[in-house]
Formats: sequence, C-alpha cells, structure tokens
Amino acid sequence: MAEIGIAMQTLGCKVNRAEAEAIASELLATGARIVEPEQAAVVVLTTCTVTGEADRKARKAVRHALALPLAPLVVVTGCLASIDPLGVAALGERVIVEPDKSVVATRVAEALAQVAPATAFDRPEVAPESVFRTRADVKVEDGCDAFCAYCIVPYARGVPRAVPLTDVVARVASLVAAGTAEIVLTGINIGRYRDGEAGLPELIEAVASTGVQRIRVSSIEPLDVDERFLAVAAATDSFCRHLHIPLQSGCDATLAAMGRGYDSATYAGIVRAARAALPGLAVTTDVIAGFPSETDEHFEATAAFCERIGYVKMHVFRYSERRGTVAAERTDQVPPGVRSRRAARLRALGDDMHIRWAAGFEGTRARVLVERVRPADGTHGCVAEGTTREHLRVVLSGEGLCRGDVAEVTLGASDAAGVVAAVRVAVPGNRAW
Repeated sequence: MAEIGIAMQTLGCKVNRAEAEAIASELLATGARIVEPEQAAVVVLTTCTVTGEADRKARKAVRHALALPLAPLVVVTGCLASIDPLGVAALGERVIVEPDKSVVATRVAEALAQVAPATAFDRPEVAPESVFRTRADVKVEDGCDAFCAYCIVPYARGVPRAVPLTDVVARVASLVAAGTAEIVLTGINIGRYRDGEAGLPELIEAVASTGVQRIRVSSIEPLDVDERFLAVAAATDSFCRHLHIPLQSGCDATLAAMGRGYDSATYAGIVRAARAALPGLAVTTDVIAGFPSETDEHFEATAAFCERIGYVKMHVFRYSERRGTVAAERTDQVPPGVRSRRAARLRALGDDMHIRWAAGFEGTRARVLVERVRPADGTHGCVAEGTTREHLRVVLSGEGLCRGDVAEVTLGASDAAGVVAAVRVAVPGNRAW
C-alpha cells in the first residue's frame, strides 16, 4: 500500500484556519497522512482575497506549491478560489480549484487517484481531533453583509449564515473529549450569529456547558459588543478576558469613508463598557494605515486614539487596493510610501503598548495553558510556552509539563517582545478552573 502525503497551507483569517482544520480532520479520518510541503504529492491551499496584497500572496503561494520537489497537485480553495476561479486555474496545469470547502476532501481523493490510483489508507486508531488538542478554532458563522468600502469578503462569502448550535456544541464536545483545552469561536462576522432564537451569547452559554476550559471569540465587531453579550461573557467562567475588537481607524472622517457605521466616541464607549464588565480585559484590534483620503491629520488622530485606548496588541494593515471594492475606485489614493511609513509607525506604537502591558503583570499570579514544550537552548532541560486567559505569552520550566496542562505561576519580567518569564507554583492539570 502506497503512502501519499498531503500538505495543508492556509493564508488569511482564523475562519480560513478553522476551515482548513476541518478539511484536515476529514482527511485524517480516512487515514491520510499530513506532511510537510516538501514531502507532499497533494497540497491543499486555503486562500485569502481581502486585499490586493492578499491576492498577490495567494498566487505566489500557488506558484511556490507547484514548484515543490514532488511536483504536487495543488487543490486551491478559500476566498480567492471563489472570487477568481479562472484566474487561479490559469496558474498551472496541476492546479485544481474548488471554491466549495465542504467537498475539498473529496476533490483531494480524486487528485490522489490521479497521482497513485492504487493508493489506500488505513483508518487511524486515534481520533483526528486529537491533533488540535491544546487550542482549536471552531467555525460557527460564515458571511458578512457590512460591505465596508475596502472589503471584498461579502462578495466572496455571501450573506451571514450560522452553523446550527447543536452542530457547534457537538463539535466542541468531540474536541473536549479528545483533550482540547481551549476553543476559539470563529466567524467572518461572528456577531451576526443567529440560529433560530439563539444568538452569540446563547451560543457561548451552550459551548460552556461542554466543560471546555477556555472559550475565546476570534474577532467581534464593535457594535456587537452589547449589554447582553457582555453579561454572558462576565457570567461565563471559561470565557477568556480577551476581546479582539476591530477599529480600522481612530478618525471619524476616515471611519465614515470606510462605511464602518460607528464613530470614535462610540467605539471608546464600547471599550469602556467591556472593561467595566470584564475586569482585566485585554483588548486587541485591527487598524488600516493609508486608507484613501487619509490625511496626515487623520492619521495623527488614529495614532492618538489607539494610544488612548491602550491596546495590548495591534494588527496593522497597510491599505492595499482590492479590485471590486468602492475604495479601490477612489481617486484620492494615499501614496504607497506614505502608507508604509504610517503602518510602520502604528506597528511601533503597538509593540510599545504591548511591552508596557506585559511588564505590568510582574509579581502577579496567573494560570497558563501550556501549548508547547521544547528543549531548552544549551541545556538538558525543557521550556514550556503558553498563554494566560488575557492571551499573555508566558515561558516557564517545562519539567513535568505536557501540552494541555494548566500551570499556576507567578509572573516575572518580560523580554523585549513582551513574553513573560514565570515560576511555577502548581499544576492543577488539564481540568476546568
């Protein structure tokens, strides 16, 4: 029986990652072997198309996969496959485009039949969910109807639609049974989750009932951080004290041009309410630098606003024209060099805020979910790496620890990247706390 390797490569958001993990689980359930790209006869590439730069990266990834040593077939899915299937297919004769992610595993099987018709797989003895033991992204929603001026995603993914609540709970329960300690609920616009009478707050309550140790949401739009959501989050012990609330700009004129539906004062009020409901809350965000019409004054307003909010991490994107969006047609584009300089300055600001935030934990107690144990540099010991509920990165001695353990620690000093050293106090183990 021949063994054929399949490589998974994923670009873009956590929803893409969750969808890719679901495809990998389907493949693993058939006995397929997931390998590094250099060993692959088939590469499954999940693409992004949110910006022009994302398109370029996706096409580059396809060309790179085609050039791998075993000359693999490349099965391309994701948003770019939905928006421009003919353009993707034209990248090479070994490219197979499949916009429908629910049938990608089938298309891979068909591709394998071309590579090695006699290939067969043994079903694994271990449930495929176990490969995602420490943290798993679980897709609960797809689609968006916001139609922000810079974004092509509503055209690529369609209107909001929910994964049935019972299906989400069953998926989470399976992951918990396999040892997964943390679930990240993901969606393109997760605040639009609606399954009958159940919205996102009810979904969180249902997921918490599985006994999972930690629950996060990947990203939530500002206007969806409402009183009901915050009340449920505050009452749910397993809900992590971390929210990713996209800002995009701190300037009201730029927000209006983007079509974001809120102003900076409204956003600031939402963050205040969230911090009041969830003491110790860490807030992260997305910001776009150099959106069309953004003047120096507009940019300075954004930088000042970000500092006032006090984010613990900022994902900064240099504006990139995406053909088919309203913003790409504007005549007041900001020069590329200016966009780059503004993005660099915001990244530096974000790094500085993160380091200051991390330093503030010195001397406090926390529980760390161990995500990795690796050999220590230059010694015979080992080092554990993990996160707190606030998503603070922590390192500590890994002796006696395994992935999925929860270690109670005293936090120490942080390094130049904002990673905090810790001394273990106890290991409560892999259980709810």
